Amino acid sequence: MYKHILVPLDGSGLATEIVSQVVPFAAVLGAKITFFTARADFSATDQGALQRTVAPGAYVDNVAGEARGILQKAEAAAKAKGVPCASVVRTSDRPAAAILAEAEAQGCDLIFMASHGHKGLRALVIGSQTQKVLSNSSIPVLVASVESNQPDRERLTAIGIIQDEHRSLAAVVRGLQHLVGEVASTNKSLDVALVRSMIRYIKAFPERLHHPKEDAYLFRLLSERTPEFNDAIALLKAQHAGGDALIRNMESAVDRCASELGNFPGALAGLVTAVNEFSEAQWEHMNLEENTILPAARSHLKSEDWAEISTAFAANGDPRFDSDLEDGFKQLYSRIMNLSS
Repeated sequence: MYKHILVPLDGSGLATEIVSQVVPFAAVLGAKITFFTARADFSATDQGALQRTVAPGAYVDNVAGEARGILQKAEAAAKAKGVPCASVVRTSDRPAAAILAEAEAQGCDLIFMASHGHKGLRALVIGSQTQKVLSNSSIPVLVASVESNQPDRERLTAIGIIQDEHRSLAAVVRGLQHLVGEVASTNKSLDVALVRSMIRYIKAFPERLHHPKEDAYLFRLLSERTPEFNDAIALLKAQHAGGDALIRNMESAVDRCASELGNFPGALAGLVTAVNEFSEAQWEHMNLEENTILPAARSHLKSEDWAEISTAFAANGDPRFDSDLEDGFKQLYSRIMNLSS
């Protein structure tokens, strides 16, 4: 059976759905996953050339950060299920050719990718890149239908957004753990600005947008449909409320490291402890949501519930909601993934 699966991803909402399908598939097979994205040569475009000249920092984020962000979210999903994984980014304006070349280079025995399928007669039309891979691959290609073939698009959209936001947070938290752990075990200096950016993202996005909307929509609607999960919901709400204190502990620990207070090793140890405490709380929290609440919601919520949840969470990507930040959440996430890689 298959042992090494190549999973091409792009920046669309399809990435969340395809990852959600391939991770349990690989877990059953005991297979490794290599997540792959082929980014276009942005520097060859007029916009890229101009941005490289007038805003080199933004240029780097656009070229590298977005691709790394896509892959890090996929890795977070795989690691949460104990599936071994790796990620590869290539620059190419011919995605299908890049996918085939990478599958051969990695020694993969299966390519798992999206169909871009639709309902009715349009289901016969497979996305152009998928069709090129199917026509030219020397190894099996498993094509997963992840677009509008499903009748319950509101449910899929809502769950997709929630899971994608979980993976973004998981990727940042894992990066933060790795960063402070590496400093603690080596003689490297602490990148205080990067650590603060990571904590800023955690504080601004999950704590200010994601968690309140879980409380107001997902948890409320599930509780209205059934009381069976009220204890779990109460625990999750308490964890949401307690998140601020854990974040403040990290902020204080970073401030101590920045000022050193004559005892940098001691201050760094405090930061490691604060980050690990926050991380453990997040893993427990997300596991309860992913393994208990979302399955319960799939079973009990109605189409009108999912429509309400989907509308609420879709607004999290609206620039109006992050206009008070120097960068939007997506741009900040891309920058963090680029700097922490």
